[in-house]
Amino acid sequence: MAQGSLTANEVRQWHEDGYYIARGLYDADEMDLLSRAAREDKALDQHATLRKDGEGGIAKLALWNHPGDDIYGMFSRGRRLVDSMEQLLGGEVYHYHSKMNMKEPRVGGAWTWHQDYGYWYQNGCLMPAMASVMIAVDPASRENGCLQVIRGSHHLGRIDHTLKGEQAGADMERVNVALERFELVYVEMARGDAVFFHSNLLHRSDQNRSDRPRWVLICCYNAARNNPYKEHHHPRYTPLEKVEDDAIRRVGGKRFSAQAANAFLDPSRDVSASSLKSHDPG
Repeated sequence: MAQGSLTANEVRQWHEDGYYIARGLYDADEMDLLSRAAREDKALDQHATLRKDGEGGIAKLALWNHPGDDIYGMFSRGRRLVDSMEQLLGGEVYHYHSKMNMKEPRVGGAWTWHQDYGYWYQNGCLMPAMASVMIAVDPASRENGCLQVIRGSHHLGRIDHTLKGEQAGADMERVNVALERFELVYVEMARGDAVFFHSNLLHRSDQNRSDRPRWVLICCYNAARNNPYKEHHHPRYTPLEKVEDDAIRRVGGKRFSAQAANAFLDPSRDVSASSLKSHDPG
């Protein structure tokens, strides 16, 4: 992958499978900057939401709507990410939201089977012209709760989601049939790898039962042509100002400032799938 450009075969694979893994999208120095900044960021920690997974684990994440001029914004606004996302979604995209999912050793919680569009549909987005990029801040393996996907399941369309404990998940009758007919893939990643996945792709993750953390930065995008028809807690179309890929090094370890604290999503305002009383998972 050069300058964030996907090949025709990579784009075809994404459309067929619902996901594409970009190995080594970020180098060791870039990941060191992100990891150090995030783990030292008091604002990130103070605005994190904790949710019980129903299995004895705690899911922890911090979520914000608008990318700033800090290191997180340099990732989500960087051309290698945004240009590739525009190839996949077929036109201009804007930043829908980003989140840091923090699975701590031994206690990091699981996420149930779900589709992102299962929630985002409720936000007034008419089409599933939406996708996410999950960037491995730490190595992700089966042992520490890596992402799991059902290959090709985005072709099923949107599945009904229901409340299960403190999380909302996809109708398990359909999920179980999908697991019989499609391949289950454990998306194991090294630091700096990234996986692009469709908003209708069924995915989940296990608890972190290892002694190693599994942090991931997830950047979510919506096609500009899919501008929501109603106000919601995630933004309508907002032009995205791209930055060159060297911006990560130029910004260095700049973290959220006190002035940027209002960028975090207040859990009381997060009403994705409001009838399900659920927060966006990652």
